[in-house]
Parts: sequence; C-alpha cells; structure tokens
Amino acid sequence: MITVLGIGPGSPDLMLRGTDKVVAQADLVIGSRRQLAGFDIPSEKQLELPKLEILKKLLVEQYDQNVVLLASGDPLLYGIGSWTLRQFGSDHVKVVPGISSIQYMFHQVGLAMNDAYFTSSHGRIPDFDFLLAHQTVGMVTDKKIGPYQIAQEVLNRHQHRTIYIGEQLSYPEERISQLRPEQVENKKYNMNVVIITNA
Repeated sequence: MITVLGIGPGSPDLMLRGTDKVVAQADLVIGSRRQLAGFDIPSEKQLELPKLEILKKLLVEQYDQNVVLLASGDPLLYGIGSWTLRQFGSDHVKVVPGISSIQYMFHQVGLAMNDAYFTSSHGRIPDFDFLLAHQTVGMVTDKKIGPYQIAQEVLNRHQHRTIYIGEQLSYPEERISQLRPEQVENKKYNMNVVIITNA
C-alpha cells in the first residue's frame, strides 16, 4: 500500500493529528530532505525523493511494503497525490489530507475562500485571460512564473487588483506582503503563494 501523506505547509503545529503514527508504521518513507527532517525516521527507512520516473519504478518494486510518500500542503491540491493515483489507482493508494499552503495563506490575510479559483504555475503556463476573469485567485508559483510575472499580467490588462505574496508560509521566516501590481518587484520570492483579489 502507498500512503500519500499530507504534512501541511511546513510547521509541525499544522500537521493533522495522526501524522506521526502513519510515519512510524511505514516500512519506507519517501520525501524531500526538508520534509524528512521534520520526522524522527531511522536512516534505513527513509529515502530522499527521486525524479518521478525513478519514483514510479521504486514504488512498483516496493509494492508489498507499507510505503509513505510525504506531500507538502494537501496531496490533492496540485500535489503528488494526483500523480500517484494516476499511476497506481485508488485500490493501491491511500491519500491523507493536509492543510494546503493556499488555505493557510487565505486565513493569514483574512480572506474567505468562497468562490476563489485555485491554480498553480508549476510546470505550466497559466491562461491569465481566464484567471483574471475571476474576482479572487490563489496560486502556488514557481521560479518561472512568480509574483512579478503575475503582476505584469495584471498590469497588461489594466486591472486594479491587490496582490498578496506569502513566502515561507508557517515557517519562522514567514513573510506576507500586500501590494498593488506596480509595487511588485522583479526579485526572488522564496517558496511563495500569491493571492490576486479585487478586495
């Protein structure tokens, strides 16, 4: 059985109850170095997350083992849970939810998620004409399309919006900025989530 375990946006305080128990019962725990560091796992029972083609082969080889695949945020909100279900099917995969970074960000800035559109720019080119037709958008970004590029798309459409940028959410280094599109600088934003709203 493969368990895709949502571990929240980062802080141990935001992990769902029972997370440690799932990890403790695993024969093998796979995750990024940062994810693995959040748990007390014997070295022989942990593996740093490889590329997806290698991960698929590894999971096939470990089919009779209790494997836990760590997922930041929520596994089924632009997370690795969707990929795992496509590869192995719901009969062989259990997905444990977690608090997503987008969800956390909305709560930090005091905005309701009702009717908001959620998306990600990871490995994709968003359709900004479609996105910016919505009143509120929550987006997990990557290095290619981040806060600055999003702000430029807003400006190109002559929209008057508020942009919230959340970096290192739930970590001690957390930083949240509330800006107009013209105020967003062309610089690096660490591990960020962007909310675009009319508010």
